[in-house]
Amino acid sequence: MTYVRTAFAAVLATTLLASGAFAQTLKLSHQWSEGDVRHKVAQMVADEVAAADVDLEIQIFPNQTLFKAREQYTPLSRGQLDMTVLPLSYAGGQQPAYNLTLMPGLVKNHDHGDRLSNSPFMEEIQKIMAGDDVMVLVHGYLAGGFGSNKGCITAPEDVAGLSIRAAGKSFEQMLAGAGASISSMASSEIYPALQTGVLDAANTSSESFVSYRLYEQLSCYTPAGDYALWFMYQPLLMNKTTFDNLTPEQQEALTTAAANAEDFYLQEAKKGDADAAKVFSDNGVELAEMSEADFNAWRELAKTTSYPAFVEETPDGQRLLDMALSVE
Repeated sequence: MTYVRTAFAAVLATTLLASGAFAQTLKLSHQWSEGDVRHKVAQMVADEVAAADVDLEIQIFPNQTLFKAREQYTPLSRGQLDMTVLPLSYAGGQQPAYNLTLMPGLVKNHDHGDRLSNSPFMEEIQKIMAGDDVMVLVHGYLAGGFGSNKGCITAPEDVAGLSIRAAGKSFEQMLAGAGASISSMASSEIYPALQTGVLDAANTSSESFVSYRLYEQLSCYTPAGDYALWFMYQPLLMNKTTFDNLTPEQQEALTTAAANAEDFYLQEAKKGDADAAKVFSDNGVELAEMSEADFNAWRELAKTTSYPAFVEETPDGQRLLDMALSVE
């Protein structure tokens, strides 16, 4: 009788393993809604890994349901979380070098951002991540622009005297250097601030310009196009020890899915900028275009404002900044 029970248990275990009941589950947390491109990138990786049939599942927790937006890097580095899609600059307090991934004038357009992601500069950033037991699965930059109800913004002189909300400390430093008055607030607070006159202008992501319906309060919008000033690195990250402990087949499934998702991310990022421009145009908002000369003027301003502040606060900051600026 004991033999029969043991044999049955063995058959049951084999059946459960074959059915995926014993598949390893990874937890992936992020702050975005399920319609957001960053969620779609995560879902694409999860779906392709599931289809690879390597006894590995990725459970996604969107909308800050597992960890708060800015509280994901630490649990990831400690192995309490397996994966996240995160603006890396959120962890700039722990690793000041990460602030270079939200720095004005470092990225001109999406293709330039893609080259930066595959450059020696990003290799240096990844070495810092490795020290925190973190690795990159999917590289990706998202862009943003300017919007104003007091005229169009393309060059530094256009913000003089305006009350503006900027996305990130380095952008605040640069815009203050151009003569703007800075009002810090969450992107969700921009609409009422424009409506009540607290703000004259805003600098944020293409996605936020649309999702918060800012076209209802702005007279001119400068979308990300051939040139843009605001780019934010928002990769899909993974705990390195967790990855190293996977089987070779599981690792291959993950890296293959990640490569496909990275291509998708780049194309969707470009599409998101174009879609935002169309939404504003369709709602009667004037569109302005940033030129190469405008971009270079902003970069020159950053060299006397944001860049020195970063170098002062960051060990090895000048070398990292120079490496980023060297990517054409």
